[in-house]
Amino acid sequence: MKQFTNEVARREPAFVMRLKRLGSLHQCRLSFMRILTRRMACDGWTFSRSAFEIDARGVGHAVYAAKGPNRTYSLVAFAHDLPSEMRSDRVIAEAWDATFTLFDGVPTADDIERLSRNIPLQEAGRISEQELSLSRANRSVRLWGHVIDQLAKGQQPDLEKINSVGYLMRTTAVYGSGKFGAADRDKIATRDEMQAPFQAEMLSVYLTRTFVRDLVQHLANLRGGDAAVTLDPAIARQLGIGNSTGLGMAPFIINHPVLFNNWIMAREEAISRVRALKYASSSERQLFWNLLVRSKLSVEAWRSKHPRQIEKLSQLKVDMTALAEWYQGDAPDQEYPWDRLVRWSDNTLSEEGQELVGSLILEPYGHLVDGLESCMADGNSEAFTIDGVMTTGDVRSLIRESFGWALDMNWNDPENCARAWYVSEEKLEPRMGERFEEPIADYEQPLAPARDAALAFRALEIFEPHQPIAEFLASHPEHRHTIRRAQMSQYAPYGEIRDNTISATVLPIDMLRAKLSFFGATHFDPRSDRWLRICMFSGAPYPEDLTEKNADFWVFPEVKN
Repeated sequence: MKQFTNEVARREPAFVMRLKRLGSLHQCRLSFMRILTRRMACDGWTFSRSAFEIDARGVGHAVYAAKGPNRTYSLVAFAHDLPSEMRSDRVIAEAWDATFTLFDGVPTADDIERLSRNIPLQEAGRISEQELSLSRANRSVRLWGHVIDQLAKGQQPDLEKINSVGYLMRTTAVYGSGKFGAADRDKIATRDEMQAPFQAEMLSVYLTRTFVRDLVQHLANLRGGDAAVTLDPAIARQLGIGNSTGLGMAPFIINHPVLFNNWIMAREEAISRVRALKYASSSERQLFWNLLVRSKLSVEAWRSKHPRQIEKLSQLKVDMTALAEWYQGDAPDQEYPWDRLVRWSDNTLSEEGQELVGSLILEPYGHLVDGLESCMADGNSEAFTIDGVMTTGDVRSLIRESFGWALDMNWNDPENCARAWYVSEEKLEPRMGERFEEPIADYEQPLAPARDAALAFRALEIFEPHQPIAEFLASHPEHRHTIRRAQMSQYAPYGEIRDNTISATVLPIDMLRAKLSFFGATHFDPRSDRWLRICMFSGAPYPEDLTEKNADFWVFPEVKN
């Protein structure tokens, strides 16, 4: 019988919300990709390919339907014959090897015709609320031709090349939630299968992976004729969908403090629940050990050329060895095994190792953890309304709680305000520049909450603590966004990053990784301090193979006998 205690509280925001730690988060049971595959398997979703009209040049369209208990979603894919000189991962590219939309329902012939005139244009086209996402992808230069050539000759592709790349196509954007005319989030937010964050986008990528596999096979069959062979299913499962993610995504977790709080708080609550277990059964301990061994394989296969990530990986490998040794030597009958493990990791391992432990201890406890996915979506609309009656003294207390570390900082020191966030006219996406080297200060976006909190805190000093904050805002409207964020912290204690987002040393890749870990990405590969590559759904079962048995732990590589 499991027993709980109230002694294990959630970890403090001041501990969790540092960028170095956020940049060390790993996927877990609450990651959005795993939420999707679990739900589809549990609810008995069925999948079909209703169209695949693609010629020998690889040009045409295909439709993949995913039918759940209440409704059907269809990926409409368009394949293109893109000259190599036009292939680019930049957001401002104008052509791609493939373009996609996730259609809400089953598209008619008229829908396909309408979409064929718009989806290949991406931002330049027009889509409607029948479309839930808009995306595009390019072929892997290193792998695409190799796989087709090998299969056409009757041979399997080289495993070393497969492992070094990991994907046949990589997306350069997957847009949703109302962008470019797609359906607003409100349209689907109450649907059970779409309640968790980014489920439409994850479903689009999941079905895209199937289309990419089928397209490669189709082209190999046409080229090789009777000599062609089918891609080994084991190799196909290793292939995911690549993604290059840059600065455009980084401000998301700053601009959505309540939503990001919900993600972090759900994970922290899950960790707290498991740490509060007085005992672990032998089967639970065995599952943890099995997944620890499989995680070690994943870490060994993780590659990066970025100096910081190389250093982190080197330490993580040391951590994995120490973790295995500690766990094997642990007495299984001692009380609160997971709490003891977390405390040991806090004193022994790097942030990478500590956060991997935090993710791994959740794995045996789906019955305690998985229900928290319903808490991760948008919510608490009251948090966005400024309470004008609240006193200035109470607001100062809220600011001090989240940003006490920043209040005495010298914000005129060039080191503390070296960077500025702005929106690029060319790319129409957030970018970060050097404040004292580029003429960007006049275009700065409000993405420095710590600095702004310190300025508001200082401005509040001349007001009496009992005065309503409305009186302060009447004379200082420039601080509205900071006051709103301060009041949000009552509902969202994990909503604020406890670091300086405009310092000379800030690493935006930490923000990127924090968000992508909740997507379920693995093997983060920074290409600079400002963008990184990931692979999505690598190891996942394809639709025809998806079962409740394999819908969850696919993210961990199998141990080969």
